Amino acid sequence: MNMISASARIHPLSVIEDGAVIGENVTIGPFCHVGPKVTLHDDVELLSHVVVLGRTTVGKGSRIFPSAVIGGDSQSVHHSAVDTTLVIGEKCTIREGVTMNTGTVEHGGTTVVGDNCLFLAYAHVAHDCRLGNNIILSNNVMLAGHVTVGDRAILGGGSAVHQFTRIGRQAFIGGLSAVAYDVIPYGMLNGNPGLLGGLNVVGMSRAGIDKPTIHAVRRAYKQIFEGPESVRANAAAIHSDYADCPPAMEILDFIAAESERALSSPTRGSKG
Repeated sequence: MNMISASARIHPLSVIEDGAVIGENVTIGPFCHVGPKVTLHDDVELLSHVVVLGRTTVGKGSRIFPSAVIGGDSQSVHHSAVDTTLVIGEKCTIREGVTMNTGTVEHGGTTVVGDNCLFLAYAHVAHDCRLGNNIILSNNVMLAGHVTVGDRAILGGGSAVHQFTRIGRQAFIGGLSAVAYDVIPYGMLNGNPGLLGGLNVVGMSRAGIDKPTIHAVRRAYKQIFEGPESVRANAAAIHSDYADCPPAMEILDFIAAESERALSSPTRGSKG
């Protein structure tokens, strides 16, 4: 039996399978298909020709545009028939042709997208990805499985991210970049292979970080990537020096954390 709010507006040419939960003031345009394990929270809008499958939850106020396929099975060769989930936060905008997959049992079974994210046409979020809030994926961005993206990160059009890679908060990835290694918070990465090219100073300023703090973070960046030892050793050596600078500490803690991938740097992957 469907659980459909009386205030929901559903076009008669759409299919809502038994078991779906449809919240208050949800709008579903023509030729949509909503599966039996889907929950659409209040004020969600599916414009037309949208497919929402799997054990998927779409947060309040999110909008999904035509030809998006949300909650399909993972494309992992290890995918099993066991139910896994996709959780999308509030007020996300998911444009034409976007695809998002549920998780895999082997890695926790859940793909997570935060609030206020923008996914432009044909972006892809693979199984077991974990995305924070206020993220922008431009057209044709491809996230492989198990990728983690921090709050306010921006990924330029056509960029591709290797599985298990971490992208830190407020990082900026240039268009057509190949992201093979972890990108530090506030880092800017461009190219194929992707090289770290400094800090997203414009983004930091827009986020309200003051100039003295930005200068401190730039100083830490130089010490980390131009110091005498390895990147991790350099970061460990200056860790206590930046205890009163939260953005710098965020970078240092990111570097110190365990990861499946190495760290992007100004030289890693360079052919020169």
